[in-house]
Amino acid sequence: MASITTFCFTFIIFFSLIPSTLSQKPKYMTFVVNATEHPPEDYFDYIVVGGGTAGCPLAATLSFNHRVLLLERGGVPHTNPNVMRQEGFIPTLRQVDDHYSPAEAFSSEEGVPNARGRILGGSSAINAGFYSRADDEFYNRSGINFDSSSIERSYQWIEKAIVFQPELEPWQSAIRDGLIESGVRPFNGFTLKHTIGTKIGGSTFNSSGHRHSAADLLNLAKENNIKVAVHATVERILFSSENVHATGVVFRDTAGRYHHAMLKKQGEVILAAGAIGSPQLLLLSGIGPRAYLSSWGIPVVDHSPFVGQFLYDNPRNGISFLTPSLLRHSLIQVVGITDSGAYLEASSSVRPFHSHVHSRRSHSSPTYFTVANIMEKIIGPLSAGSLRLASTEITRSPTVSFNYFSSPVDLERCVNGTRKIGEVLRTRAMAGFRFWNWHGAEFRFVGAHLPANQSSDEEMGAFCRQTVNTIWHYHGGCLVDRVVDSDLKVMGVGSLRVIDGSVFSISPGTNPQATVLMLGRHMGLKILRNRMQKKSV
Repeated sequence: MASITTFCFTFIIFFSLIPSTLSQKPKYMTFVVNATEHPPEDYFDYIVVGGGTAGCPLAATLSFNHRVLLLERGGVPHTNPNVMRQEGFIPTLRQVDDHYSPAEAFSSEEGVPNARGRILGGSSAINAGFYSRADDEFYNRSGINFDSSSIERSYQWIEKAIVFQPELEPWQSAIRDGLIESGVRPFNGFTLKHTIGTKIGGSTFNSSGHRHSAADLLNLAKENNIKVAVHATVERILFSSENVHATGVVFRDTAGRYHHAMLKKQGEVILAAGAIGSPQLLLLSGIGPRAYLSSWGIPVVDHSPFVGQFLYDNPRNGISFLTPSLLRHSLIQVVGITDSGAYLEASSSVRPFHSHVHSRRSHSSPTYFTVANIMEKIIGPLSAGSLRLASTEITRSPTVSFNYFSSPVDLERCVNGTRKIGEVLRTRAMAGFRFWNWHGAEFRFVGAHLPANQSSDEEMGAFCRQTVNTIWHYHGGCLVDRVVDSDLKVMGVGSLRVIDGSVFSISPGTNPQATVLMLGRHMGLKILRNRMQKKSV
C-alpha cells in the first residue's frame, strides 16, 4: 500500500509541474498566427498544406532560402496538457469533438475506430512517441528518388532536435526479456535502425515525459521567411485556366472568412495533409477519376484515376491484462522485429478504480490499477482499400475502407505475430504478471484473450479477424507512379507535389513517424538544391 501511495503522490506532483512547462512558448510562436489575422491575399514561394509530421520539417527547410506559408487546420500543441505529456496519450485519443480537438476521430467501413492529428505537429503530436527508422528495403521499394547521403543527414537533423534514448520502465524491461526468451533475437540494445531481433528504440518524449513533435522542428526555420497560419482550413487548390498548374490555395478561417494564398513565379503548392487529407483535397480540387468527380459535380482539372486508391492500414492485434502490482505508465520503448512478418510492441497504463464505496466516502483516495498490453503489427500490408468522398465539404472526413486481411499473406503474418505473443506470455519474464488462485497462476485478461489451441491456424486466424484494430499507421492514397512521380510531383499537373505518407505503398519499418519526418526534410533539401541548380544554369 505504501508503494501505491508513493506512486500517487509522485503522480500528483508530476502533474502540478505542467502549468510551468506549458507557459513556456516555443520559439516558433513568433511566426505563428491565427488564420483570422492573415490578409485576404498574399504571395509565397511555397505553400505547404498540413502542419504535420512531414509538413513541419519541410516548411522549416524551405524557409532557408524562400518565403513559405504553412497552413494547419488545428491549433498549437504547447498549451494542451494531454498533448504535451505521455500520460495524456489515451485521453487525447478519447476526448474528441467535430472541430477543435487535437485528434480527429474517424472509422473505417469495417467499423474500426481510427484517428488523425488536427494540431500543429499533426499525428506526431498525438502518437505514442516511438521513433525507429525504416527498414533498408523500404527506400528502394518506395519508388521515391531518394539520395542515400541526404537520407542519413535528414535523419540526423531530426534526431538531434527531438529524439531521446528512453529510460526503460519496468513493464518495458519485462517485455524486452520476454521477447528475447521467446526467440526474438539477437538483442540489439538501443538503436534507431531497423534490425531483426529485439531492440530499444528512440522516443520523442524526453526523460521527464514531455513530448517533442514535428512542430518543434519549426524552431529551426528561418523566421523572417516563414509564416504559420493555424485554424486554417484549406478548401481547394487553385489552378491556371490555360496549362494545368497550381497557382495557390483558398482557405477559410474560424470566422468563416476566405483567404487566398498565391504562388510567386516558380513556386509550388505542396500537400502534406496525410493519407486522408491529401487525396481528399486533390479530389475536391478536381484531380481524380473523371467520371467520379463529375458524379459529385466537381469540375475536372485533371483525370487521375488512382487518387484515393490503394489505401492501406496495418492491422493491430493483441491482448490486455491486469497486473498484480501497480506499474508505472509506459508507452512503446521496446520492439521485437521477427523474421516472420510481424512486429511486437507493448504499453502499460495506470487507471483509477471507481467504486460506489469510494464515491460515498469523499475523503477516500482512489485506488489505481494497471492494464498491460502486448500488441503485434504486420509488415506491409498487402491488403488494400480506398478513400471516397462523403461530402464536398472538406471538414467532413471521407469514407475509407482498408479491407483488413483480404490478402491471405496478411492473415498468415498476423497468425505468426499473435502466436509469438502467446510464446512471450509463457516465458519466465511474464511469470510475475500472473495472479495466483486455487487453479494455479493465470493472467487476468481484459477483453479478448488468445485461443487455447494456438497451434490451430484456423482459430488464430479467427482471432485476428475478430480483434482487428488500428495502430494508426495508415498510408497510401497518392501512390508513387500512380498519382505522383518519383520526385513526388503530381503527374499531369505543374507546381503541385504531395509529400507525406500518402505516397507510401508500404509502412516503413515498425513505426512510420521517423521516416515521414525524414521525408519532409529530405524533400525540402532536394527542392532547394534543384532550384539552385536551375538558377545557376
